[in-house]
Amino acid sequence: MRVTVAGAGMAGLVASARLRELGHEPCVLEKGTRAGGSLLLSSCVVWRHLEWESFRAECPGGDERLQRLIWERLGDDLGWLESLGAEPVWRDTENPLTTGRRYDPRALTRLLAAAAGDVELETPLQDDAETPLLLATGGFPGRLARERGLFLRANPWSEGDGLDFALARGAATTSGTGEFYGRVMPAPPAEVREQDFVPLAQLYGRDARVFTDDWREITPPQVAWHENDLAQLVGPRAWYVVGETNERIEAARAAGGTVVQRDEGLAVHVAAAVTHTIGGLQVDTQARVIGAEGLWAAGVDVGGVANGGYASGLAQALVLGLAAAESIAAG
Repeated sequence: MRVTVAGAGMAGLVASARLRELGHEPCVLEKGTRAGGSLLLSSCVVWRHLEWESFRAECPGGDERLQRLIWERLGDDLGWLESLGAEPVWRDTENPLTTGRRYDPRALTRLLAAAAGDVELETPLQDDAETPLLLATGGFPGRLARERGLFLRANPWSEGDGLDFALARGAATTSGTGEFYGRVMPAPPAEVREQDFVPLAQLYGRDARVFTDDWREITPPQVAWHENDLAQLVGPRAWYVVGETNERIEAARAAGGTVVQRDEGLAVHVAAAVTHTIGGLQVDTQARVIGAEGLWAAGVDVGGVANGGYASGLAQALVLGLAAAESIAAG
């Protein structure tokens, strides 16, 4: 059976590779100039919360069915990934609150692209009513970043094409369409290139005082271990103030960021950047889009997993990509 897969990021490539294993013929359409999506720009840690109760507590607004699916399947699905030849850089996350694997993003992209078969680059999403369609277009971080005046810390092609297509078909959406996973980055005039998305993340916010751009203190009483809550708080511009410099601050300075000494301490001008959206299309545990027959969705085109907190977008892509492929193959 021929299947159209929209998007050649983690979710689309995983689904296509699995469809080929199951004897089907995926046609992968990629809007951009390369495969890999935002996977290629990430630290490539595929993880889940170590304890189920922690997942629920940290993402209290999420769909418990999807959370349970990811939490229960991820170990076996990482095994499937490694059966293709994926070699972990780390065999665990080095975080006592999580478990998973870290891979080299370029090596994993090459492996999955080869397993997925031909990818038609620079080809937008097309409606073919004769074939099942899997939406794996990466959510709408570009759109959300523009709406909020934030920076984009993702591939430049994820603009919500899959969301718009599904909505036109009557699809249901989840809550949390204004939520995102992001990082606090050096504000302009710092130059932040795609290869800088990981090393320039200003991940010391738990030890900083936070001020608005006009120097009103907004330091929260506590900060989550992942600091995604600080990305929501910081918005378009803010200041981190610390007692002394560190490697991340020096990287920001080297990139042209503003780092100045003030009476309050060493101040770093920062800005929030969107990596992926958290709200999106509503799906069941077979990744079928609710309200739109003949459509499946995977990756962060799907909403309702990490509402209210933070969970691994790559784990979501892996598990839902495989679930979608298996559901399509089962007919």
